[in-house]
Amino acid sequence: MTRDRRAPAPLPELRADVARFLGYYNRLPGPPQQELGPQAARAMMRAARDLTDPPIGPLGTDRNFTINGPAGAIAARLFDPRAERAPGPVVLFFHGGGFVIGDIDTHAPLAAEMARSLDLPVVSIDYRLAPEHPWPAAPEDCEAAARWLAGQPGTTALIVAGDSAGGTLATVTALTLRERPAAVPVIAQALLYPAADMARAHPSLRDFAEGHFLTRAMLDWFVACYAADLSDVRAAPMRAELNAMPPAVIMTAECDPIRDQGRAYAAALARAGVPVTFREARGTIHGFATLRKAIPSGAADLDAFLLALKAMIAEAGAASPMGQ
Repeated sequence: MTRDRRAPAPLPELRADVARFLGYYNRLPGPPQQELGPQAARAMMRAARDLTDPPIGPLGTDRNFTINGPAGAIAARLFDPRAERAPGPVVLFFHGGGFVIGDIDTHAPLAAEMARSLDLPVVSIDYRLAPEHPWPAAPEDCEAAARWLAGQPGTTALIVAGDSAGGTLATVTALTLRERPAAVPVIAQALLYPAADMARAHPSLRDFAEGHFLTRAMLDWFVACYAADLSDVRAAPMRAELNAMPPAVIMTAECDPIRDQGRAYAAALARAGVPVTFREARGTIHGFATLRKAIPSGAADLDAFLLALKAMIAEAGAASPMGQ
């Protein structure tokens, strides 16, 4: 991993609710997640959901099902504010958790809120996790899910979405479908604090290495478990040629060790001529979209992200033939 040798700048000021949360979180007893091992870390994340995130809330449809994948059945869950739905775009959502932790249930409140805010169906995918299933198991499952969903009669377009590692997988899926298109187009990438090139140490990795929820030690553990070839674009999409990629809405967190990866990816897309809406949530941390109960200000950040995404989806619909 390359090192950044620029002099440190003063760190940004944390929001009051973020500072309160970190004051509590950083005093919790016990070893950090990376010292617990994958199973215990996953259990900790599942147990914390109802303490840190709002309830799933009302939906017209909340249904579990499976998709045939390259190594067997892939669990999936449909979130839709409506009980019945005419054909239209569908959001394909990949959860975060460093490719090691997280699942459909840990991210259910976020997926449900996306569905309600966008008034679109959201299909959340339980791709295989490392280290039991190292790279490229996760991107292979995500591609299989995307191709299956694109082939369903009610799907007219895909929006690939994800937070953190899920944002990486959304981008990788968009790259794969650009090279070998599915039955319907990908019309948007929706990325919350994504990792785009884990082989490079940006300044934010140094500045927020400890004490800001996601730590460098955790990131190193995730990378080791994932065991990806970081020279491959399926692990580091920043290294790909990005022309003709779908438009993107990208939101980073200002006090996040992987903040600069999201910034760099947004800039690279813009240089490649891809429409980008970029926002940075000031004074907050990685994971704010799944910490909205613990950090209430994160609800407004998520609203802003989804509002920008809704506008991008509307633009894609208006630009399609006959507005279809």
